[in-house]
Amino acid sequence: MIRMILTDLDHTLLKQDGSVSGKTLQILTACRAKGIRFAIATARYWIGAERYIDLLNPDYEITTDGTLVHSHGQCIYSCAFSAAETNTVISSIAEAAPGAEITAACGKTVYWNSDYISESEKLHKAVYCDYSSPLDVQANKIVAELPDESVAREIAARTNSKLQCYRGEKWYAFMPAASGKTAAIRALAEISGISPEDTVAFGDDLNDIEMLRFCGTGIAVANAIQEVQEAADEITLSNDEDGVAKWLADHCLKEIMTR
Repeated sequence: MIRMILTDLDHTLLKQDGSVSGKTLQILTACRAKGIRFAIATARYWIGAERYIDLLNPDYEITTDGTLVHSHGQCIYSCAFSAAETNTVISSIAEAAPGAEITAACGKTVYWNSDYISESEKLHKAVYCDYSSPLDVQANKIVAELPDESVAREIAARTNSKLQCYRGEKWYAFMPAASGKTAAIRALAEISGISPEDTVAFGDDLNDIEMLRFCGTGIAVANAIQEVQEAADEITLSNDEDGVAKWLADHCLKEIMTR
């Protein structure tokens, strides 16, 4: 029995233009009215997901690639580097790629060495930081724009960090070794009392694979990369075809109404 819906945002629940369809909102509302909890699980920082959190009002918000979990804005789980580890990762990035853009998330606060923060759709609430002095924070995730994956892998190995790559991007994320969406789901299961076996998860990218395999039912949208489709239990329609809503309507609502 499905008791929790867990979905990625970009390229999964969201259409390519970043919108959420009326149909999707309607289906999610109907599922929640039947007692099914709803959570998002996104690589976005909390401030980058905030407008969707306001729109969707999920029961739980897994953000920052699984290093943070909030419930209605209140932090209930955090996996972070120590302050020393945070500065080691940042200095290693700066040494390997001088001048690289770096973002570092500590809870809802994001530091960024960009002169164009106000122009960013996702991170216009970030705080400017040139990293000339050590940060006195414990970062959940540090992201940098690097020349290629080999540079990122060398930094991750040197700092004992978990490396996360994203399709079609040269932005690479460094996180605590024990972090990830699966770790966040495990923590959320203890908090919510809902087993991963009773959770359906939707995703499209490499950082969703463990989540789809870990949950009782893993669904890839049709526009997901091949590795995600191969890891999923089923494939639904694409994000532009409201694939998440289609699957939920065909399974969760029908299952509930026929019990």
